[in-house]
Amino acid sequence: MTIDETYMKAAIKQAQKARALGEVPIGCVIEYRGEIIGRGYNRRMTDKSTLAHAEIIAIRKACRKMGDWRLEDCTLYVTLEPCPMCAGAIVQARIPRVVIGCPNPKAGCAGSVLDLLHEQGFNHQAETLTGVLGEECSLMMKDFFRALREGKRVQKENGL
Repeated sequence: MTIDETYMKAAIKQAQKARALGEVPIGCVIEYRGEIIGRGYNRRMTDKSTLAHAEIIAIRKACRKMGDWRLEDCTLYVTLEPCPMCAGAIVQARIPRVVIGCPNPKAGCAGSVLDLLHEQGFNHQAETLTGVLGEECSLMMKDFFRALREGKRVQKENGL
């Protein structure tokens, strides 16, 4: 297993925590010099907050640990390609490297819909690597949404 796969496994564990809460299973960890300094998982429904994305939570924790808003020597690992808000936070935090599990064709801003992490007009760009444990990350998302649709179908059949 590569170092990137090891940290992506840690992000997947975070995503599983989201799934256990009935949240979309997205997880994130931030690594600095061989140590995880920030962890987060999707909590939008739980916290009733648009801002409760895995990356935002992990960035907040990592900044607290580093005592700085800049995360210049860190790598962020996330199971799903970041949305516009999270991609913007990554740029603002000056994170130099982002490792992504699977693409997000409907909202991804690291190359799918937009590519905010490589926008030359910004004062910071991030190196990206996509597809690390991509099958596992993608399957986790597909299984979640399949179960969600199945639950809605059963409710409809039962008149609920």
